[in-house]
Amino acid sequence: MVLMATHRLLRRAVLSLLAAAGLAALTGPALAQGNFIVMASTTSTEQSGLFAHLLPAFKVATGTDVRVVALGTGQALDTGRRGDADIVFVHDQAAEEKFVAEGFGVKRLPVMYNDFVLIGPAADPAKVRGKGITAALQKLAASPAPFISRGDKSGTHAAELRHWKAAGTDIAAATPAGGVPSAGRPAGYKECGCGMGPALNIAASTGAYVLADRGTWLNFRNRADLAVLVEGDTRLFNQYGVMVVNPAKHPHVKLALAQGFADWVVSPAGQASIAGYKIGGEQLFFPNAGK
Repeated sequence: MVLMATHRLLRRAVLSLLAAAGLAALTGPALAQGNFIVMASTTSTEQSGLFAHLLPAFKVATGTDVRVVALGTGQALDTGRRGDADIVFVHDQAAEEKFVAEGFGVKRLPVMYNDFVLIGPAADPAKVRGKGITAALQKLAASPAPFISRGDKSGTHAAELRHWKAAGTDIAAATPAGGVPSAGRPAGYKECGCGMGPALNIAASTGAYVLADRGTWLNFRNRADLAVLVEGDTRLFNQYGVMVVNPAKHPHVKLALAQGFADWVVSPAGQASIAGYKIGGEQLFFPNAGK
């Protein structure tokens, strides 16, 4: 009995040492890596409810879990650059292409799109209602009406800055390195440094305008008197892409599992799952892989 107990103790000790030494590969490749991947993505894919719909379908198809870190696109890409994620799923094409060109991503694959909308009080004190985002922002620039910017280097924030610049107000240039805004910024312009949901909450509580992705807006419940005021402008197009983090930069990346997600989300099954996500009968994202 003493010998058997001693044997069990020795066996446990050996197994603990093997695990500490990273030799779990003895249990098979999938278990060695852990059958999950970490995905850095945008707050819009999370807060719109898409991932709650999409990722369980992926798990059923492949057996792989996805652990999502929801950040602004800029932060998500930085997470990939540091090797703290296996895959990145974001929506700023210029930044995504730079990520790949710098060697941090294996390949960018287009996945889906929706659009941005300009949200504001239904009474529309700045009189921006219509289809032109440039004209709307020009009116806001000349108005004291509050505007909430995410200010978080997200894909939505990047799009917003592009639209302000096209409207004749270069927000980025009006914010010097010291962080003190210059007189070039509209009087009502405020940055929250927050995700899409919190930005919408601030707009709802303060009667402010805000640029939002349609997916998060449709899933947003605390609307108060907010309404969509500007939509349908082709410049408000919002494309999403997926990229596996390059194992040449970070050898610990779970390449096979991450590529499995990238391949699935652009496959007919993944694209059908995206198209099937609706709120109140309204489709939030439109698959366009390979286009």
